[in-house]
Amino acid sequence: MLTTSHQSATLPTATSEIARIKGAAAVGLGMNRHQAIATVILLILIVAMPQFVYPTFLMKIMCYALFACAFNLVLGYAGLLPFGHAAFFGTGAYLAACGAKMLELPPELAMFLGASAAAVLGLAFGYLAIKRQGLYFAMITLALAQMTYFFYLQAPFTNGEDGLQGVPRGSLLGLVPLENDGRMYWFVAAVFLAGFLIIARTVHSPFGQVLRGIRENEPRTISLGYPTNRYKLMAFALSAGLAGAAGATKTLVFGIATLSDVSLEMSSLVLLMALLGGLGTLVGPIVGAVIVASVEVKLTAIGSWVTIVQGLIFIGCVLVFKRGVIGEVNRLFGTRL
Repeated sequence: MLTTSHQSATLPTATSEIARIKGAAAVGLGMNRHQAIATVILLILIVAMPQFVYPTFLMKIMCYALFACAFNLVLGYAGLLPFGHAAFFGTGAYLAACGAKMLELPPELAMFLGASAAAVLGLAFGYLAIKRQGLYFAMITLALAQMTYFFYLQAPFTNGEDGLQGVPRGSLLGLVPLENDGRMYWFVAAVFLAGFLIIARTVHSPFGQVLRGIRENEPRTISLGYPTNRYKLMAFALSAGLAGAAGATKTLVFGIATLSDVSLEMSSLVLLMALLGGLGTLVGPIVGAVIVASVEVKLTAIGSWVTIVQGLIFIGCVLVFKRGVIGEVNRLFGTRL
């Protein structure tokens, strides 16, 4: 009797999340007022910032931001902690590079090839790992990601440690050349916004509400009749596909796909972006991506010390902003960004 009472006391959040599904469907599944305002501000910044900042740097931020938002979908909303998301980012990068350079595909098809391959890989990895939880899930994803790293290291089409270089940007739809950074910027912005809106729509849908229920209390969600493993697998595959799109876009911007795209360091970097911005928030990963990319640029002058200084800065940020930057803003001002 005591056990039952204790369980009931720990389950109200999951119950309320699931109960909101029909209500969310009734009101249109849209963003709240704060998120809508933040999205408008984001659009204004995307339009205005090329006048003040190098477009190449902004494109790097948007690639990182899409990657971080994709990662946040599984960690922040579904409560899954993967340690190998770089496998999908790197797969998107390598496959897009192969498509653009070897198959001479236009950029939109090269990117679609990379994102699709990453989604399929995510489906396979998820099928193997999704039935495990906590540390076991994290270790399985880490092992699979390391296998992927060594595959790309040894595969003949990747050029090993040299990577695939000289990847052409091509022409959008065969009509608009993207060699100019100005045109390429708007292509990257369109890809980022599409990915961001897909994630926003997902987390505000009944599917997203079930993911939150899984994060809060999976046994309770199962008891309500939801096949949680299926939901987690779908979220994992979607996250992998969006991460692959980010990697593919990065390759088209910089013209290169290397082992760093699929390394453990990249997996750690995206985790850091999500933590700095705020887990379970819509715009938090974008803020985290801006911080990480800016620190990388500012510290390039100090050479090999960059990793140590970067680590100290990030430790300080995590200690000060325990919920992430946007998480602390939500706590202080009562917003839901």
